[in-house]
Amino acid sequence: MKEKRAIWALSAAHLITDLYSPVLPAILPLLISVHGYSYLTAGIIVTVFQLASSFTQPIVGWLYDKKGIAIHISFSVLIGSVFISAVGLVDSYPLILAFAAIGALGHAFFHPGALGTVSKLAEDSSRGRLTSYFVVGGNLGFAIGPVLAGAAVGLFGLEGMIVLVLPGLVTAFVLKWILPPPAAKPADQEREMQGGSVPRPTVVAAALLVFGSAFRAWAIFGAMAFLPTYLTECGLSVTNANLAVTVMLLCGVAGQVVGGTISDRYGRKEYTLFGVAAAIPPFWVFLHSQGTIAFVALFIFGFFLWSTFSVTVAMAHELVPGSVGIVSGLMLGLAVGAGGAGVAVSGYIADMFSLQFALFGLLAPIAMAFLLFLLVPFPWRLFGCRARSSA
Repeated sequence: MKEKRAIWALSAAHLITDLYSPVLPAILPLLISVHGYSYLTAGIIVTVFQLASSFTQPIVGWLYDKKGIAIHISFSVLIGSVFISAVGLVDSYPLILAFAAIGALGHAFFHPGALGTVSKLAEDSSRGRLTSYFVVGGNLGFAIGPVLAGAAVGLFGLEGMIVLVLPGLVTAFVLKWILPPPAAKPADQEREMQGGSVPRPTVVAAALLVFGSAFRAWAIFGAMAFLPTYLTECGLSVTNANLAVTVMLLCGVAGQVVGGTISDRYGRKEYTLFGVAAAIPPFWVFLHSQGTIAFVALFIFGFFLWSTFSVTVAMAHELVPGSVGIVSGLMLGLAVGAGGAGVAVSGYIADMFSLQFALFGLLAPIAMAFLLFLLVPFPWRLFGCRARSSA
């Protein structure tokens, strides 16, 4: 119970940290209208945030694993909340870029250390479920962020963004009070040095898992980016279209917990392959149907595809038990960033053909993710037990 409470506290911190991630995309229309930025100039602001976060996380993870260097989680929450919230107070474009980059560092500092703590607290028999508790906090923060940002700038203008700093300040204070200083050496590294029973990792296994996660992230971010536009073209209002996407994301949050729990019993690789494969038919049905059937299919798609995320993070921790910081940075940083870059490819396809064709094309990265996850040399549990029983 003590471990579970600590992980729920980290999940709440994850919610607050990721709450600031979608704020910049949410306020881009206002930045364009107030400062007269072009679409390219405005888009660079978001790109700077994504690149600074994605490519810094593996470095932060390496420092955590190999040098025992970690920043207290409360400080990482504070950095992200202060600098992202302050973007609305400055008029200088270079300053906005600098604030976006520094805010992204807070985001990057958080994940490797926090996930390292989760990995230390979680037993292998419940790793999938407990990891999902942590991950869903970030999912909820990502869903709430645009709503809060829209309310703040809608009521007070760009300067009103500063009120968004309050959740971060409160959370940072609470975490500083309840969480101990980061350990000098990750517990998982000590366990490996003492001779744990976790399978020995390979570079190939980690690479396959990260690349598979990048293709899955492409499908996830592509769906999030283009579904609102597609649904409005199908006749929905902007409000209802975004509501449908929000429900899809909430189904994914539920899927995270369900998938993590099932993977503890039946196997990580087994559930990952099942969840990715199960996401393909409902998305195809969604694109070829209308009305209630289409929406039910969309929600089922969100449930299954998102349900595999926390499971693959748990797989990564078990593959590389002595380097949970690095692999966490790769899974939540590099893979997510690379997957986000695939959205540009989908946008190009939409320009060349049609938006529906581009969405249908998202089945390709999902299938590629399935293939790469299949090739990961991770031990089977359910199938392995059956094979031993037959023998």
